Amino acid sequence: MAETLAAIREIVERKRFSYAVTPNVDHIVKFNESAEFRKLYAKAELVVADGVPLLWAARILGTPLKERINGTDLFERTCQLSEQLGYSVFLLGGSPGAAASACEKLMQRHPHLNVAGWDCPPYRFYKFAAQNEDVQRKIRESCADILFVGLGAPQQEQWMCDYAEGSGVRLAIGVGVSFSFVGGLIPRAPLWMQRNGLEWLWRLGKEPRRLSRRYLLDDLPFFGLLLRAIVGRISERRKARRVGAPPS
Repeated sequence: MAETLAAIREIVERKRFSYAVTPNVDHIVKFNESAEFRKLYAKAELVVADGVPLLWAARILGTPLKERINGTDLFERTCQLSEQLGYSVFLLGGSPGAAASACEKLMQRHPHLNVAGWDCPPYRFYKFAAQNEDVQRKIRESCADILFVGLGAPQQEQWMCDYAEGSGVRLAIGVGVSFSFVGGLIPRAPLWMQRNGLEWLWRLGKEPRRLSRRYLLDDLPFFGLLLRAIVGRISERRKARRVGAPPS
């Protein structure tokens, strides 16, 4: 987290637009299935793993990651950093009332945080040029430094890539459902569940209608991808040993 916040500070200070993505299991599946989603990731400057299964997979494959950077934690820590350094923030998206509630909670916790504004436009507003331009105008007029985008994947990644730079911000970060968590609309899982990769089970219990298909069906290919990667690594190691073996 400390390295991520240092990178955010560097991005904001250099005053050149970038965007950050926080991949989880769902993102990995989308990444594998969609060439367009891979392009969005390729253009992101900051990519941090949000999801304990990604840490497990990385460790199994021999490429361990230092730490999970949960999107909601990153949202809150970035606001804390912004309060300290005088950056202004803008919240875009979320479910109705979520951004407003999150702003209220953030200003209670960080009284000197400059919340430049928030907007919860209609669903798929970016499909309509006038609505999309209106949203960008609001963000530009707010003079925000950092934009948090809670539109869900892949919509938030696509919007950040296509439109966030035109909104005048220096950094956009995709944060998914984080506004609802911070605003208290959806309770977060206990820490022991977060640390042990069970947050998905907690969320499924809280939002079964919205998340059951995603968690129980759509994300299953992740395990097949991991198995394929494991088999590939084993094959590579065997091949390397054969190449390096002395002649008989």
